[in-house]
Amino acid sequence: MTETLPAEPFPCARFIKEIGRGPHGARALSPEDTRSLYSAMLDGRVSDLELGAVLLAYRLKGETADELAAMLTAAQASITPIRAAGAVSIPSYNGARKQPNLVPLLAMLLAREGVPTLVHGVTEDPGRITSAEIFARLGIEPAGSRADIEAGLASRQLAFAPVEVLAPKLARLLALRRIMGVRNSTHTLIKILQPFAPAGLRLVNYTHPAYRDSLAELFLGHPEAAAGGALLARGTEGEAVADTRRQVQIDWLHDGAAETLVSPERGADGDAGPELPAARDADTTARWIEAVLRGDAPVPPTLARQVQEIVRIVKVGRRAQ
Repeated sequence: MTETLPAEPFPCARFIKEIGRGPHGARALSPEDTRSLYSAMLDGRVSDLELGAVLLAYRLKGETADELAAMLTAAQASITPIRAAGAVSIPSYNGARKQPNLVPLLAMLLAREGVPTLVHGVTEDPGRITSAEIFARLGIEPAGSRADIEAGLASRQLAFAPVEVLAPKLARLLALRRIMGVRNSTHTLIKILQPFAPAGLRLVNYTHPAYRDSLAELFLGHPEAAAGGALLARGTEGEAVADTRRQVQIDWLHDGAAETLVSPERGADGDAGPELPAARDADTTARWIEAVLRGDAPVPPTLARQVQEIVRIVKVGRRAQ
């Protein structure tokens, strides 16, 4: 029997000294130091006290594009990629608070077009309606293993992966939000994680304009982070699905370039917009999604445009192979 040795502690004082000086005095770490620090955090080698200090320091300072790239390298090394060609990933970590959560509809429309689509996220979030809850009402259970994810993508072009299955080390850091009360760098990293081999298209969303700039800088300045390409757009309550109330800008970041696919538009004054579910609960949303898939209710125009652009990009990638 092989004895498992305890993880070697990773002292963080010299890193905290740099990033913990507040929003005006803090300095970014080098890519090497950032990668070493985040790898140690993922491996559970950082004490609780130091881990809390690092997470709060970055919460106040913010991550530079170079730091995000280094953290992403460490995060990618901590997962086993999903084997799927020409696939799309949709992170779903916010759920719905005010509007219906239409991530499952987006995923099922893409799957119907023959695009293997992986949704990954949390299974529950108090006060919000998660994609996992809606998928369950639609008969799509969460995958319990990497093999389950790959089987779902192969058989029905669709799978939902709890973050604990897709990226268990990142899941542990995400869960600290319930203890600390605030989000941390991992909430950004999990949304830009590349889950596939070969690399697939990622839907990446942001809420605050400053994050759009840092994410664009990340993907344009770091080719390894941009592998597979990314569709960058403002999220709907933090989810990477089109806002049915207005057309937001959608940029395709790939091969060191940014291409605007859709320009922002607003509906006419007094336009009530498309008819949506009567309530945002999981059951009502699931029944409405079924009606849309049957053709009994129309696909919201902004969502139809999102599907159209994703399918086009996937087909471009297939022709290039």
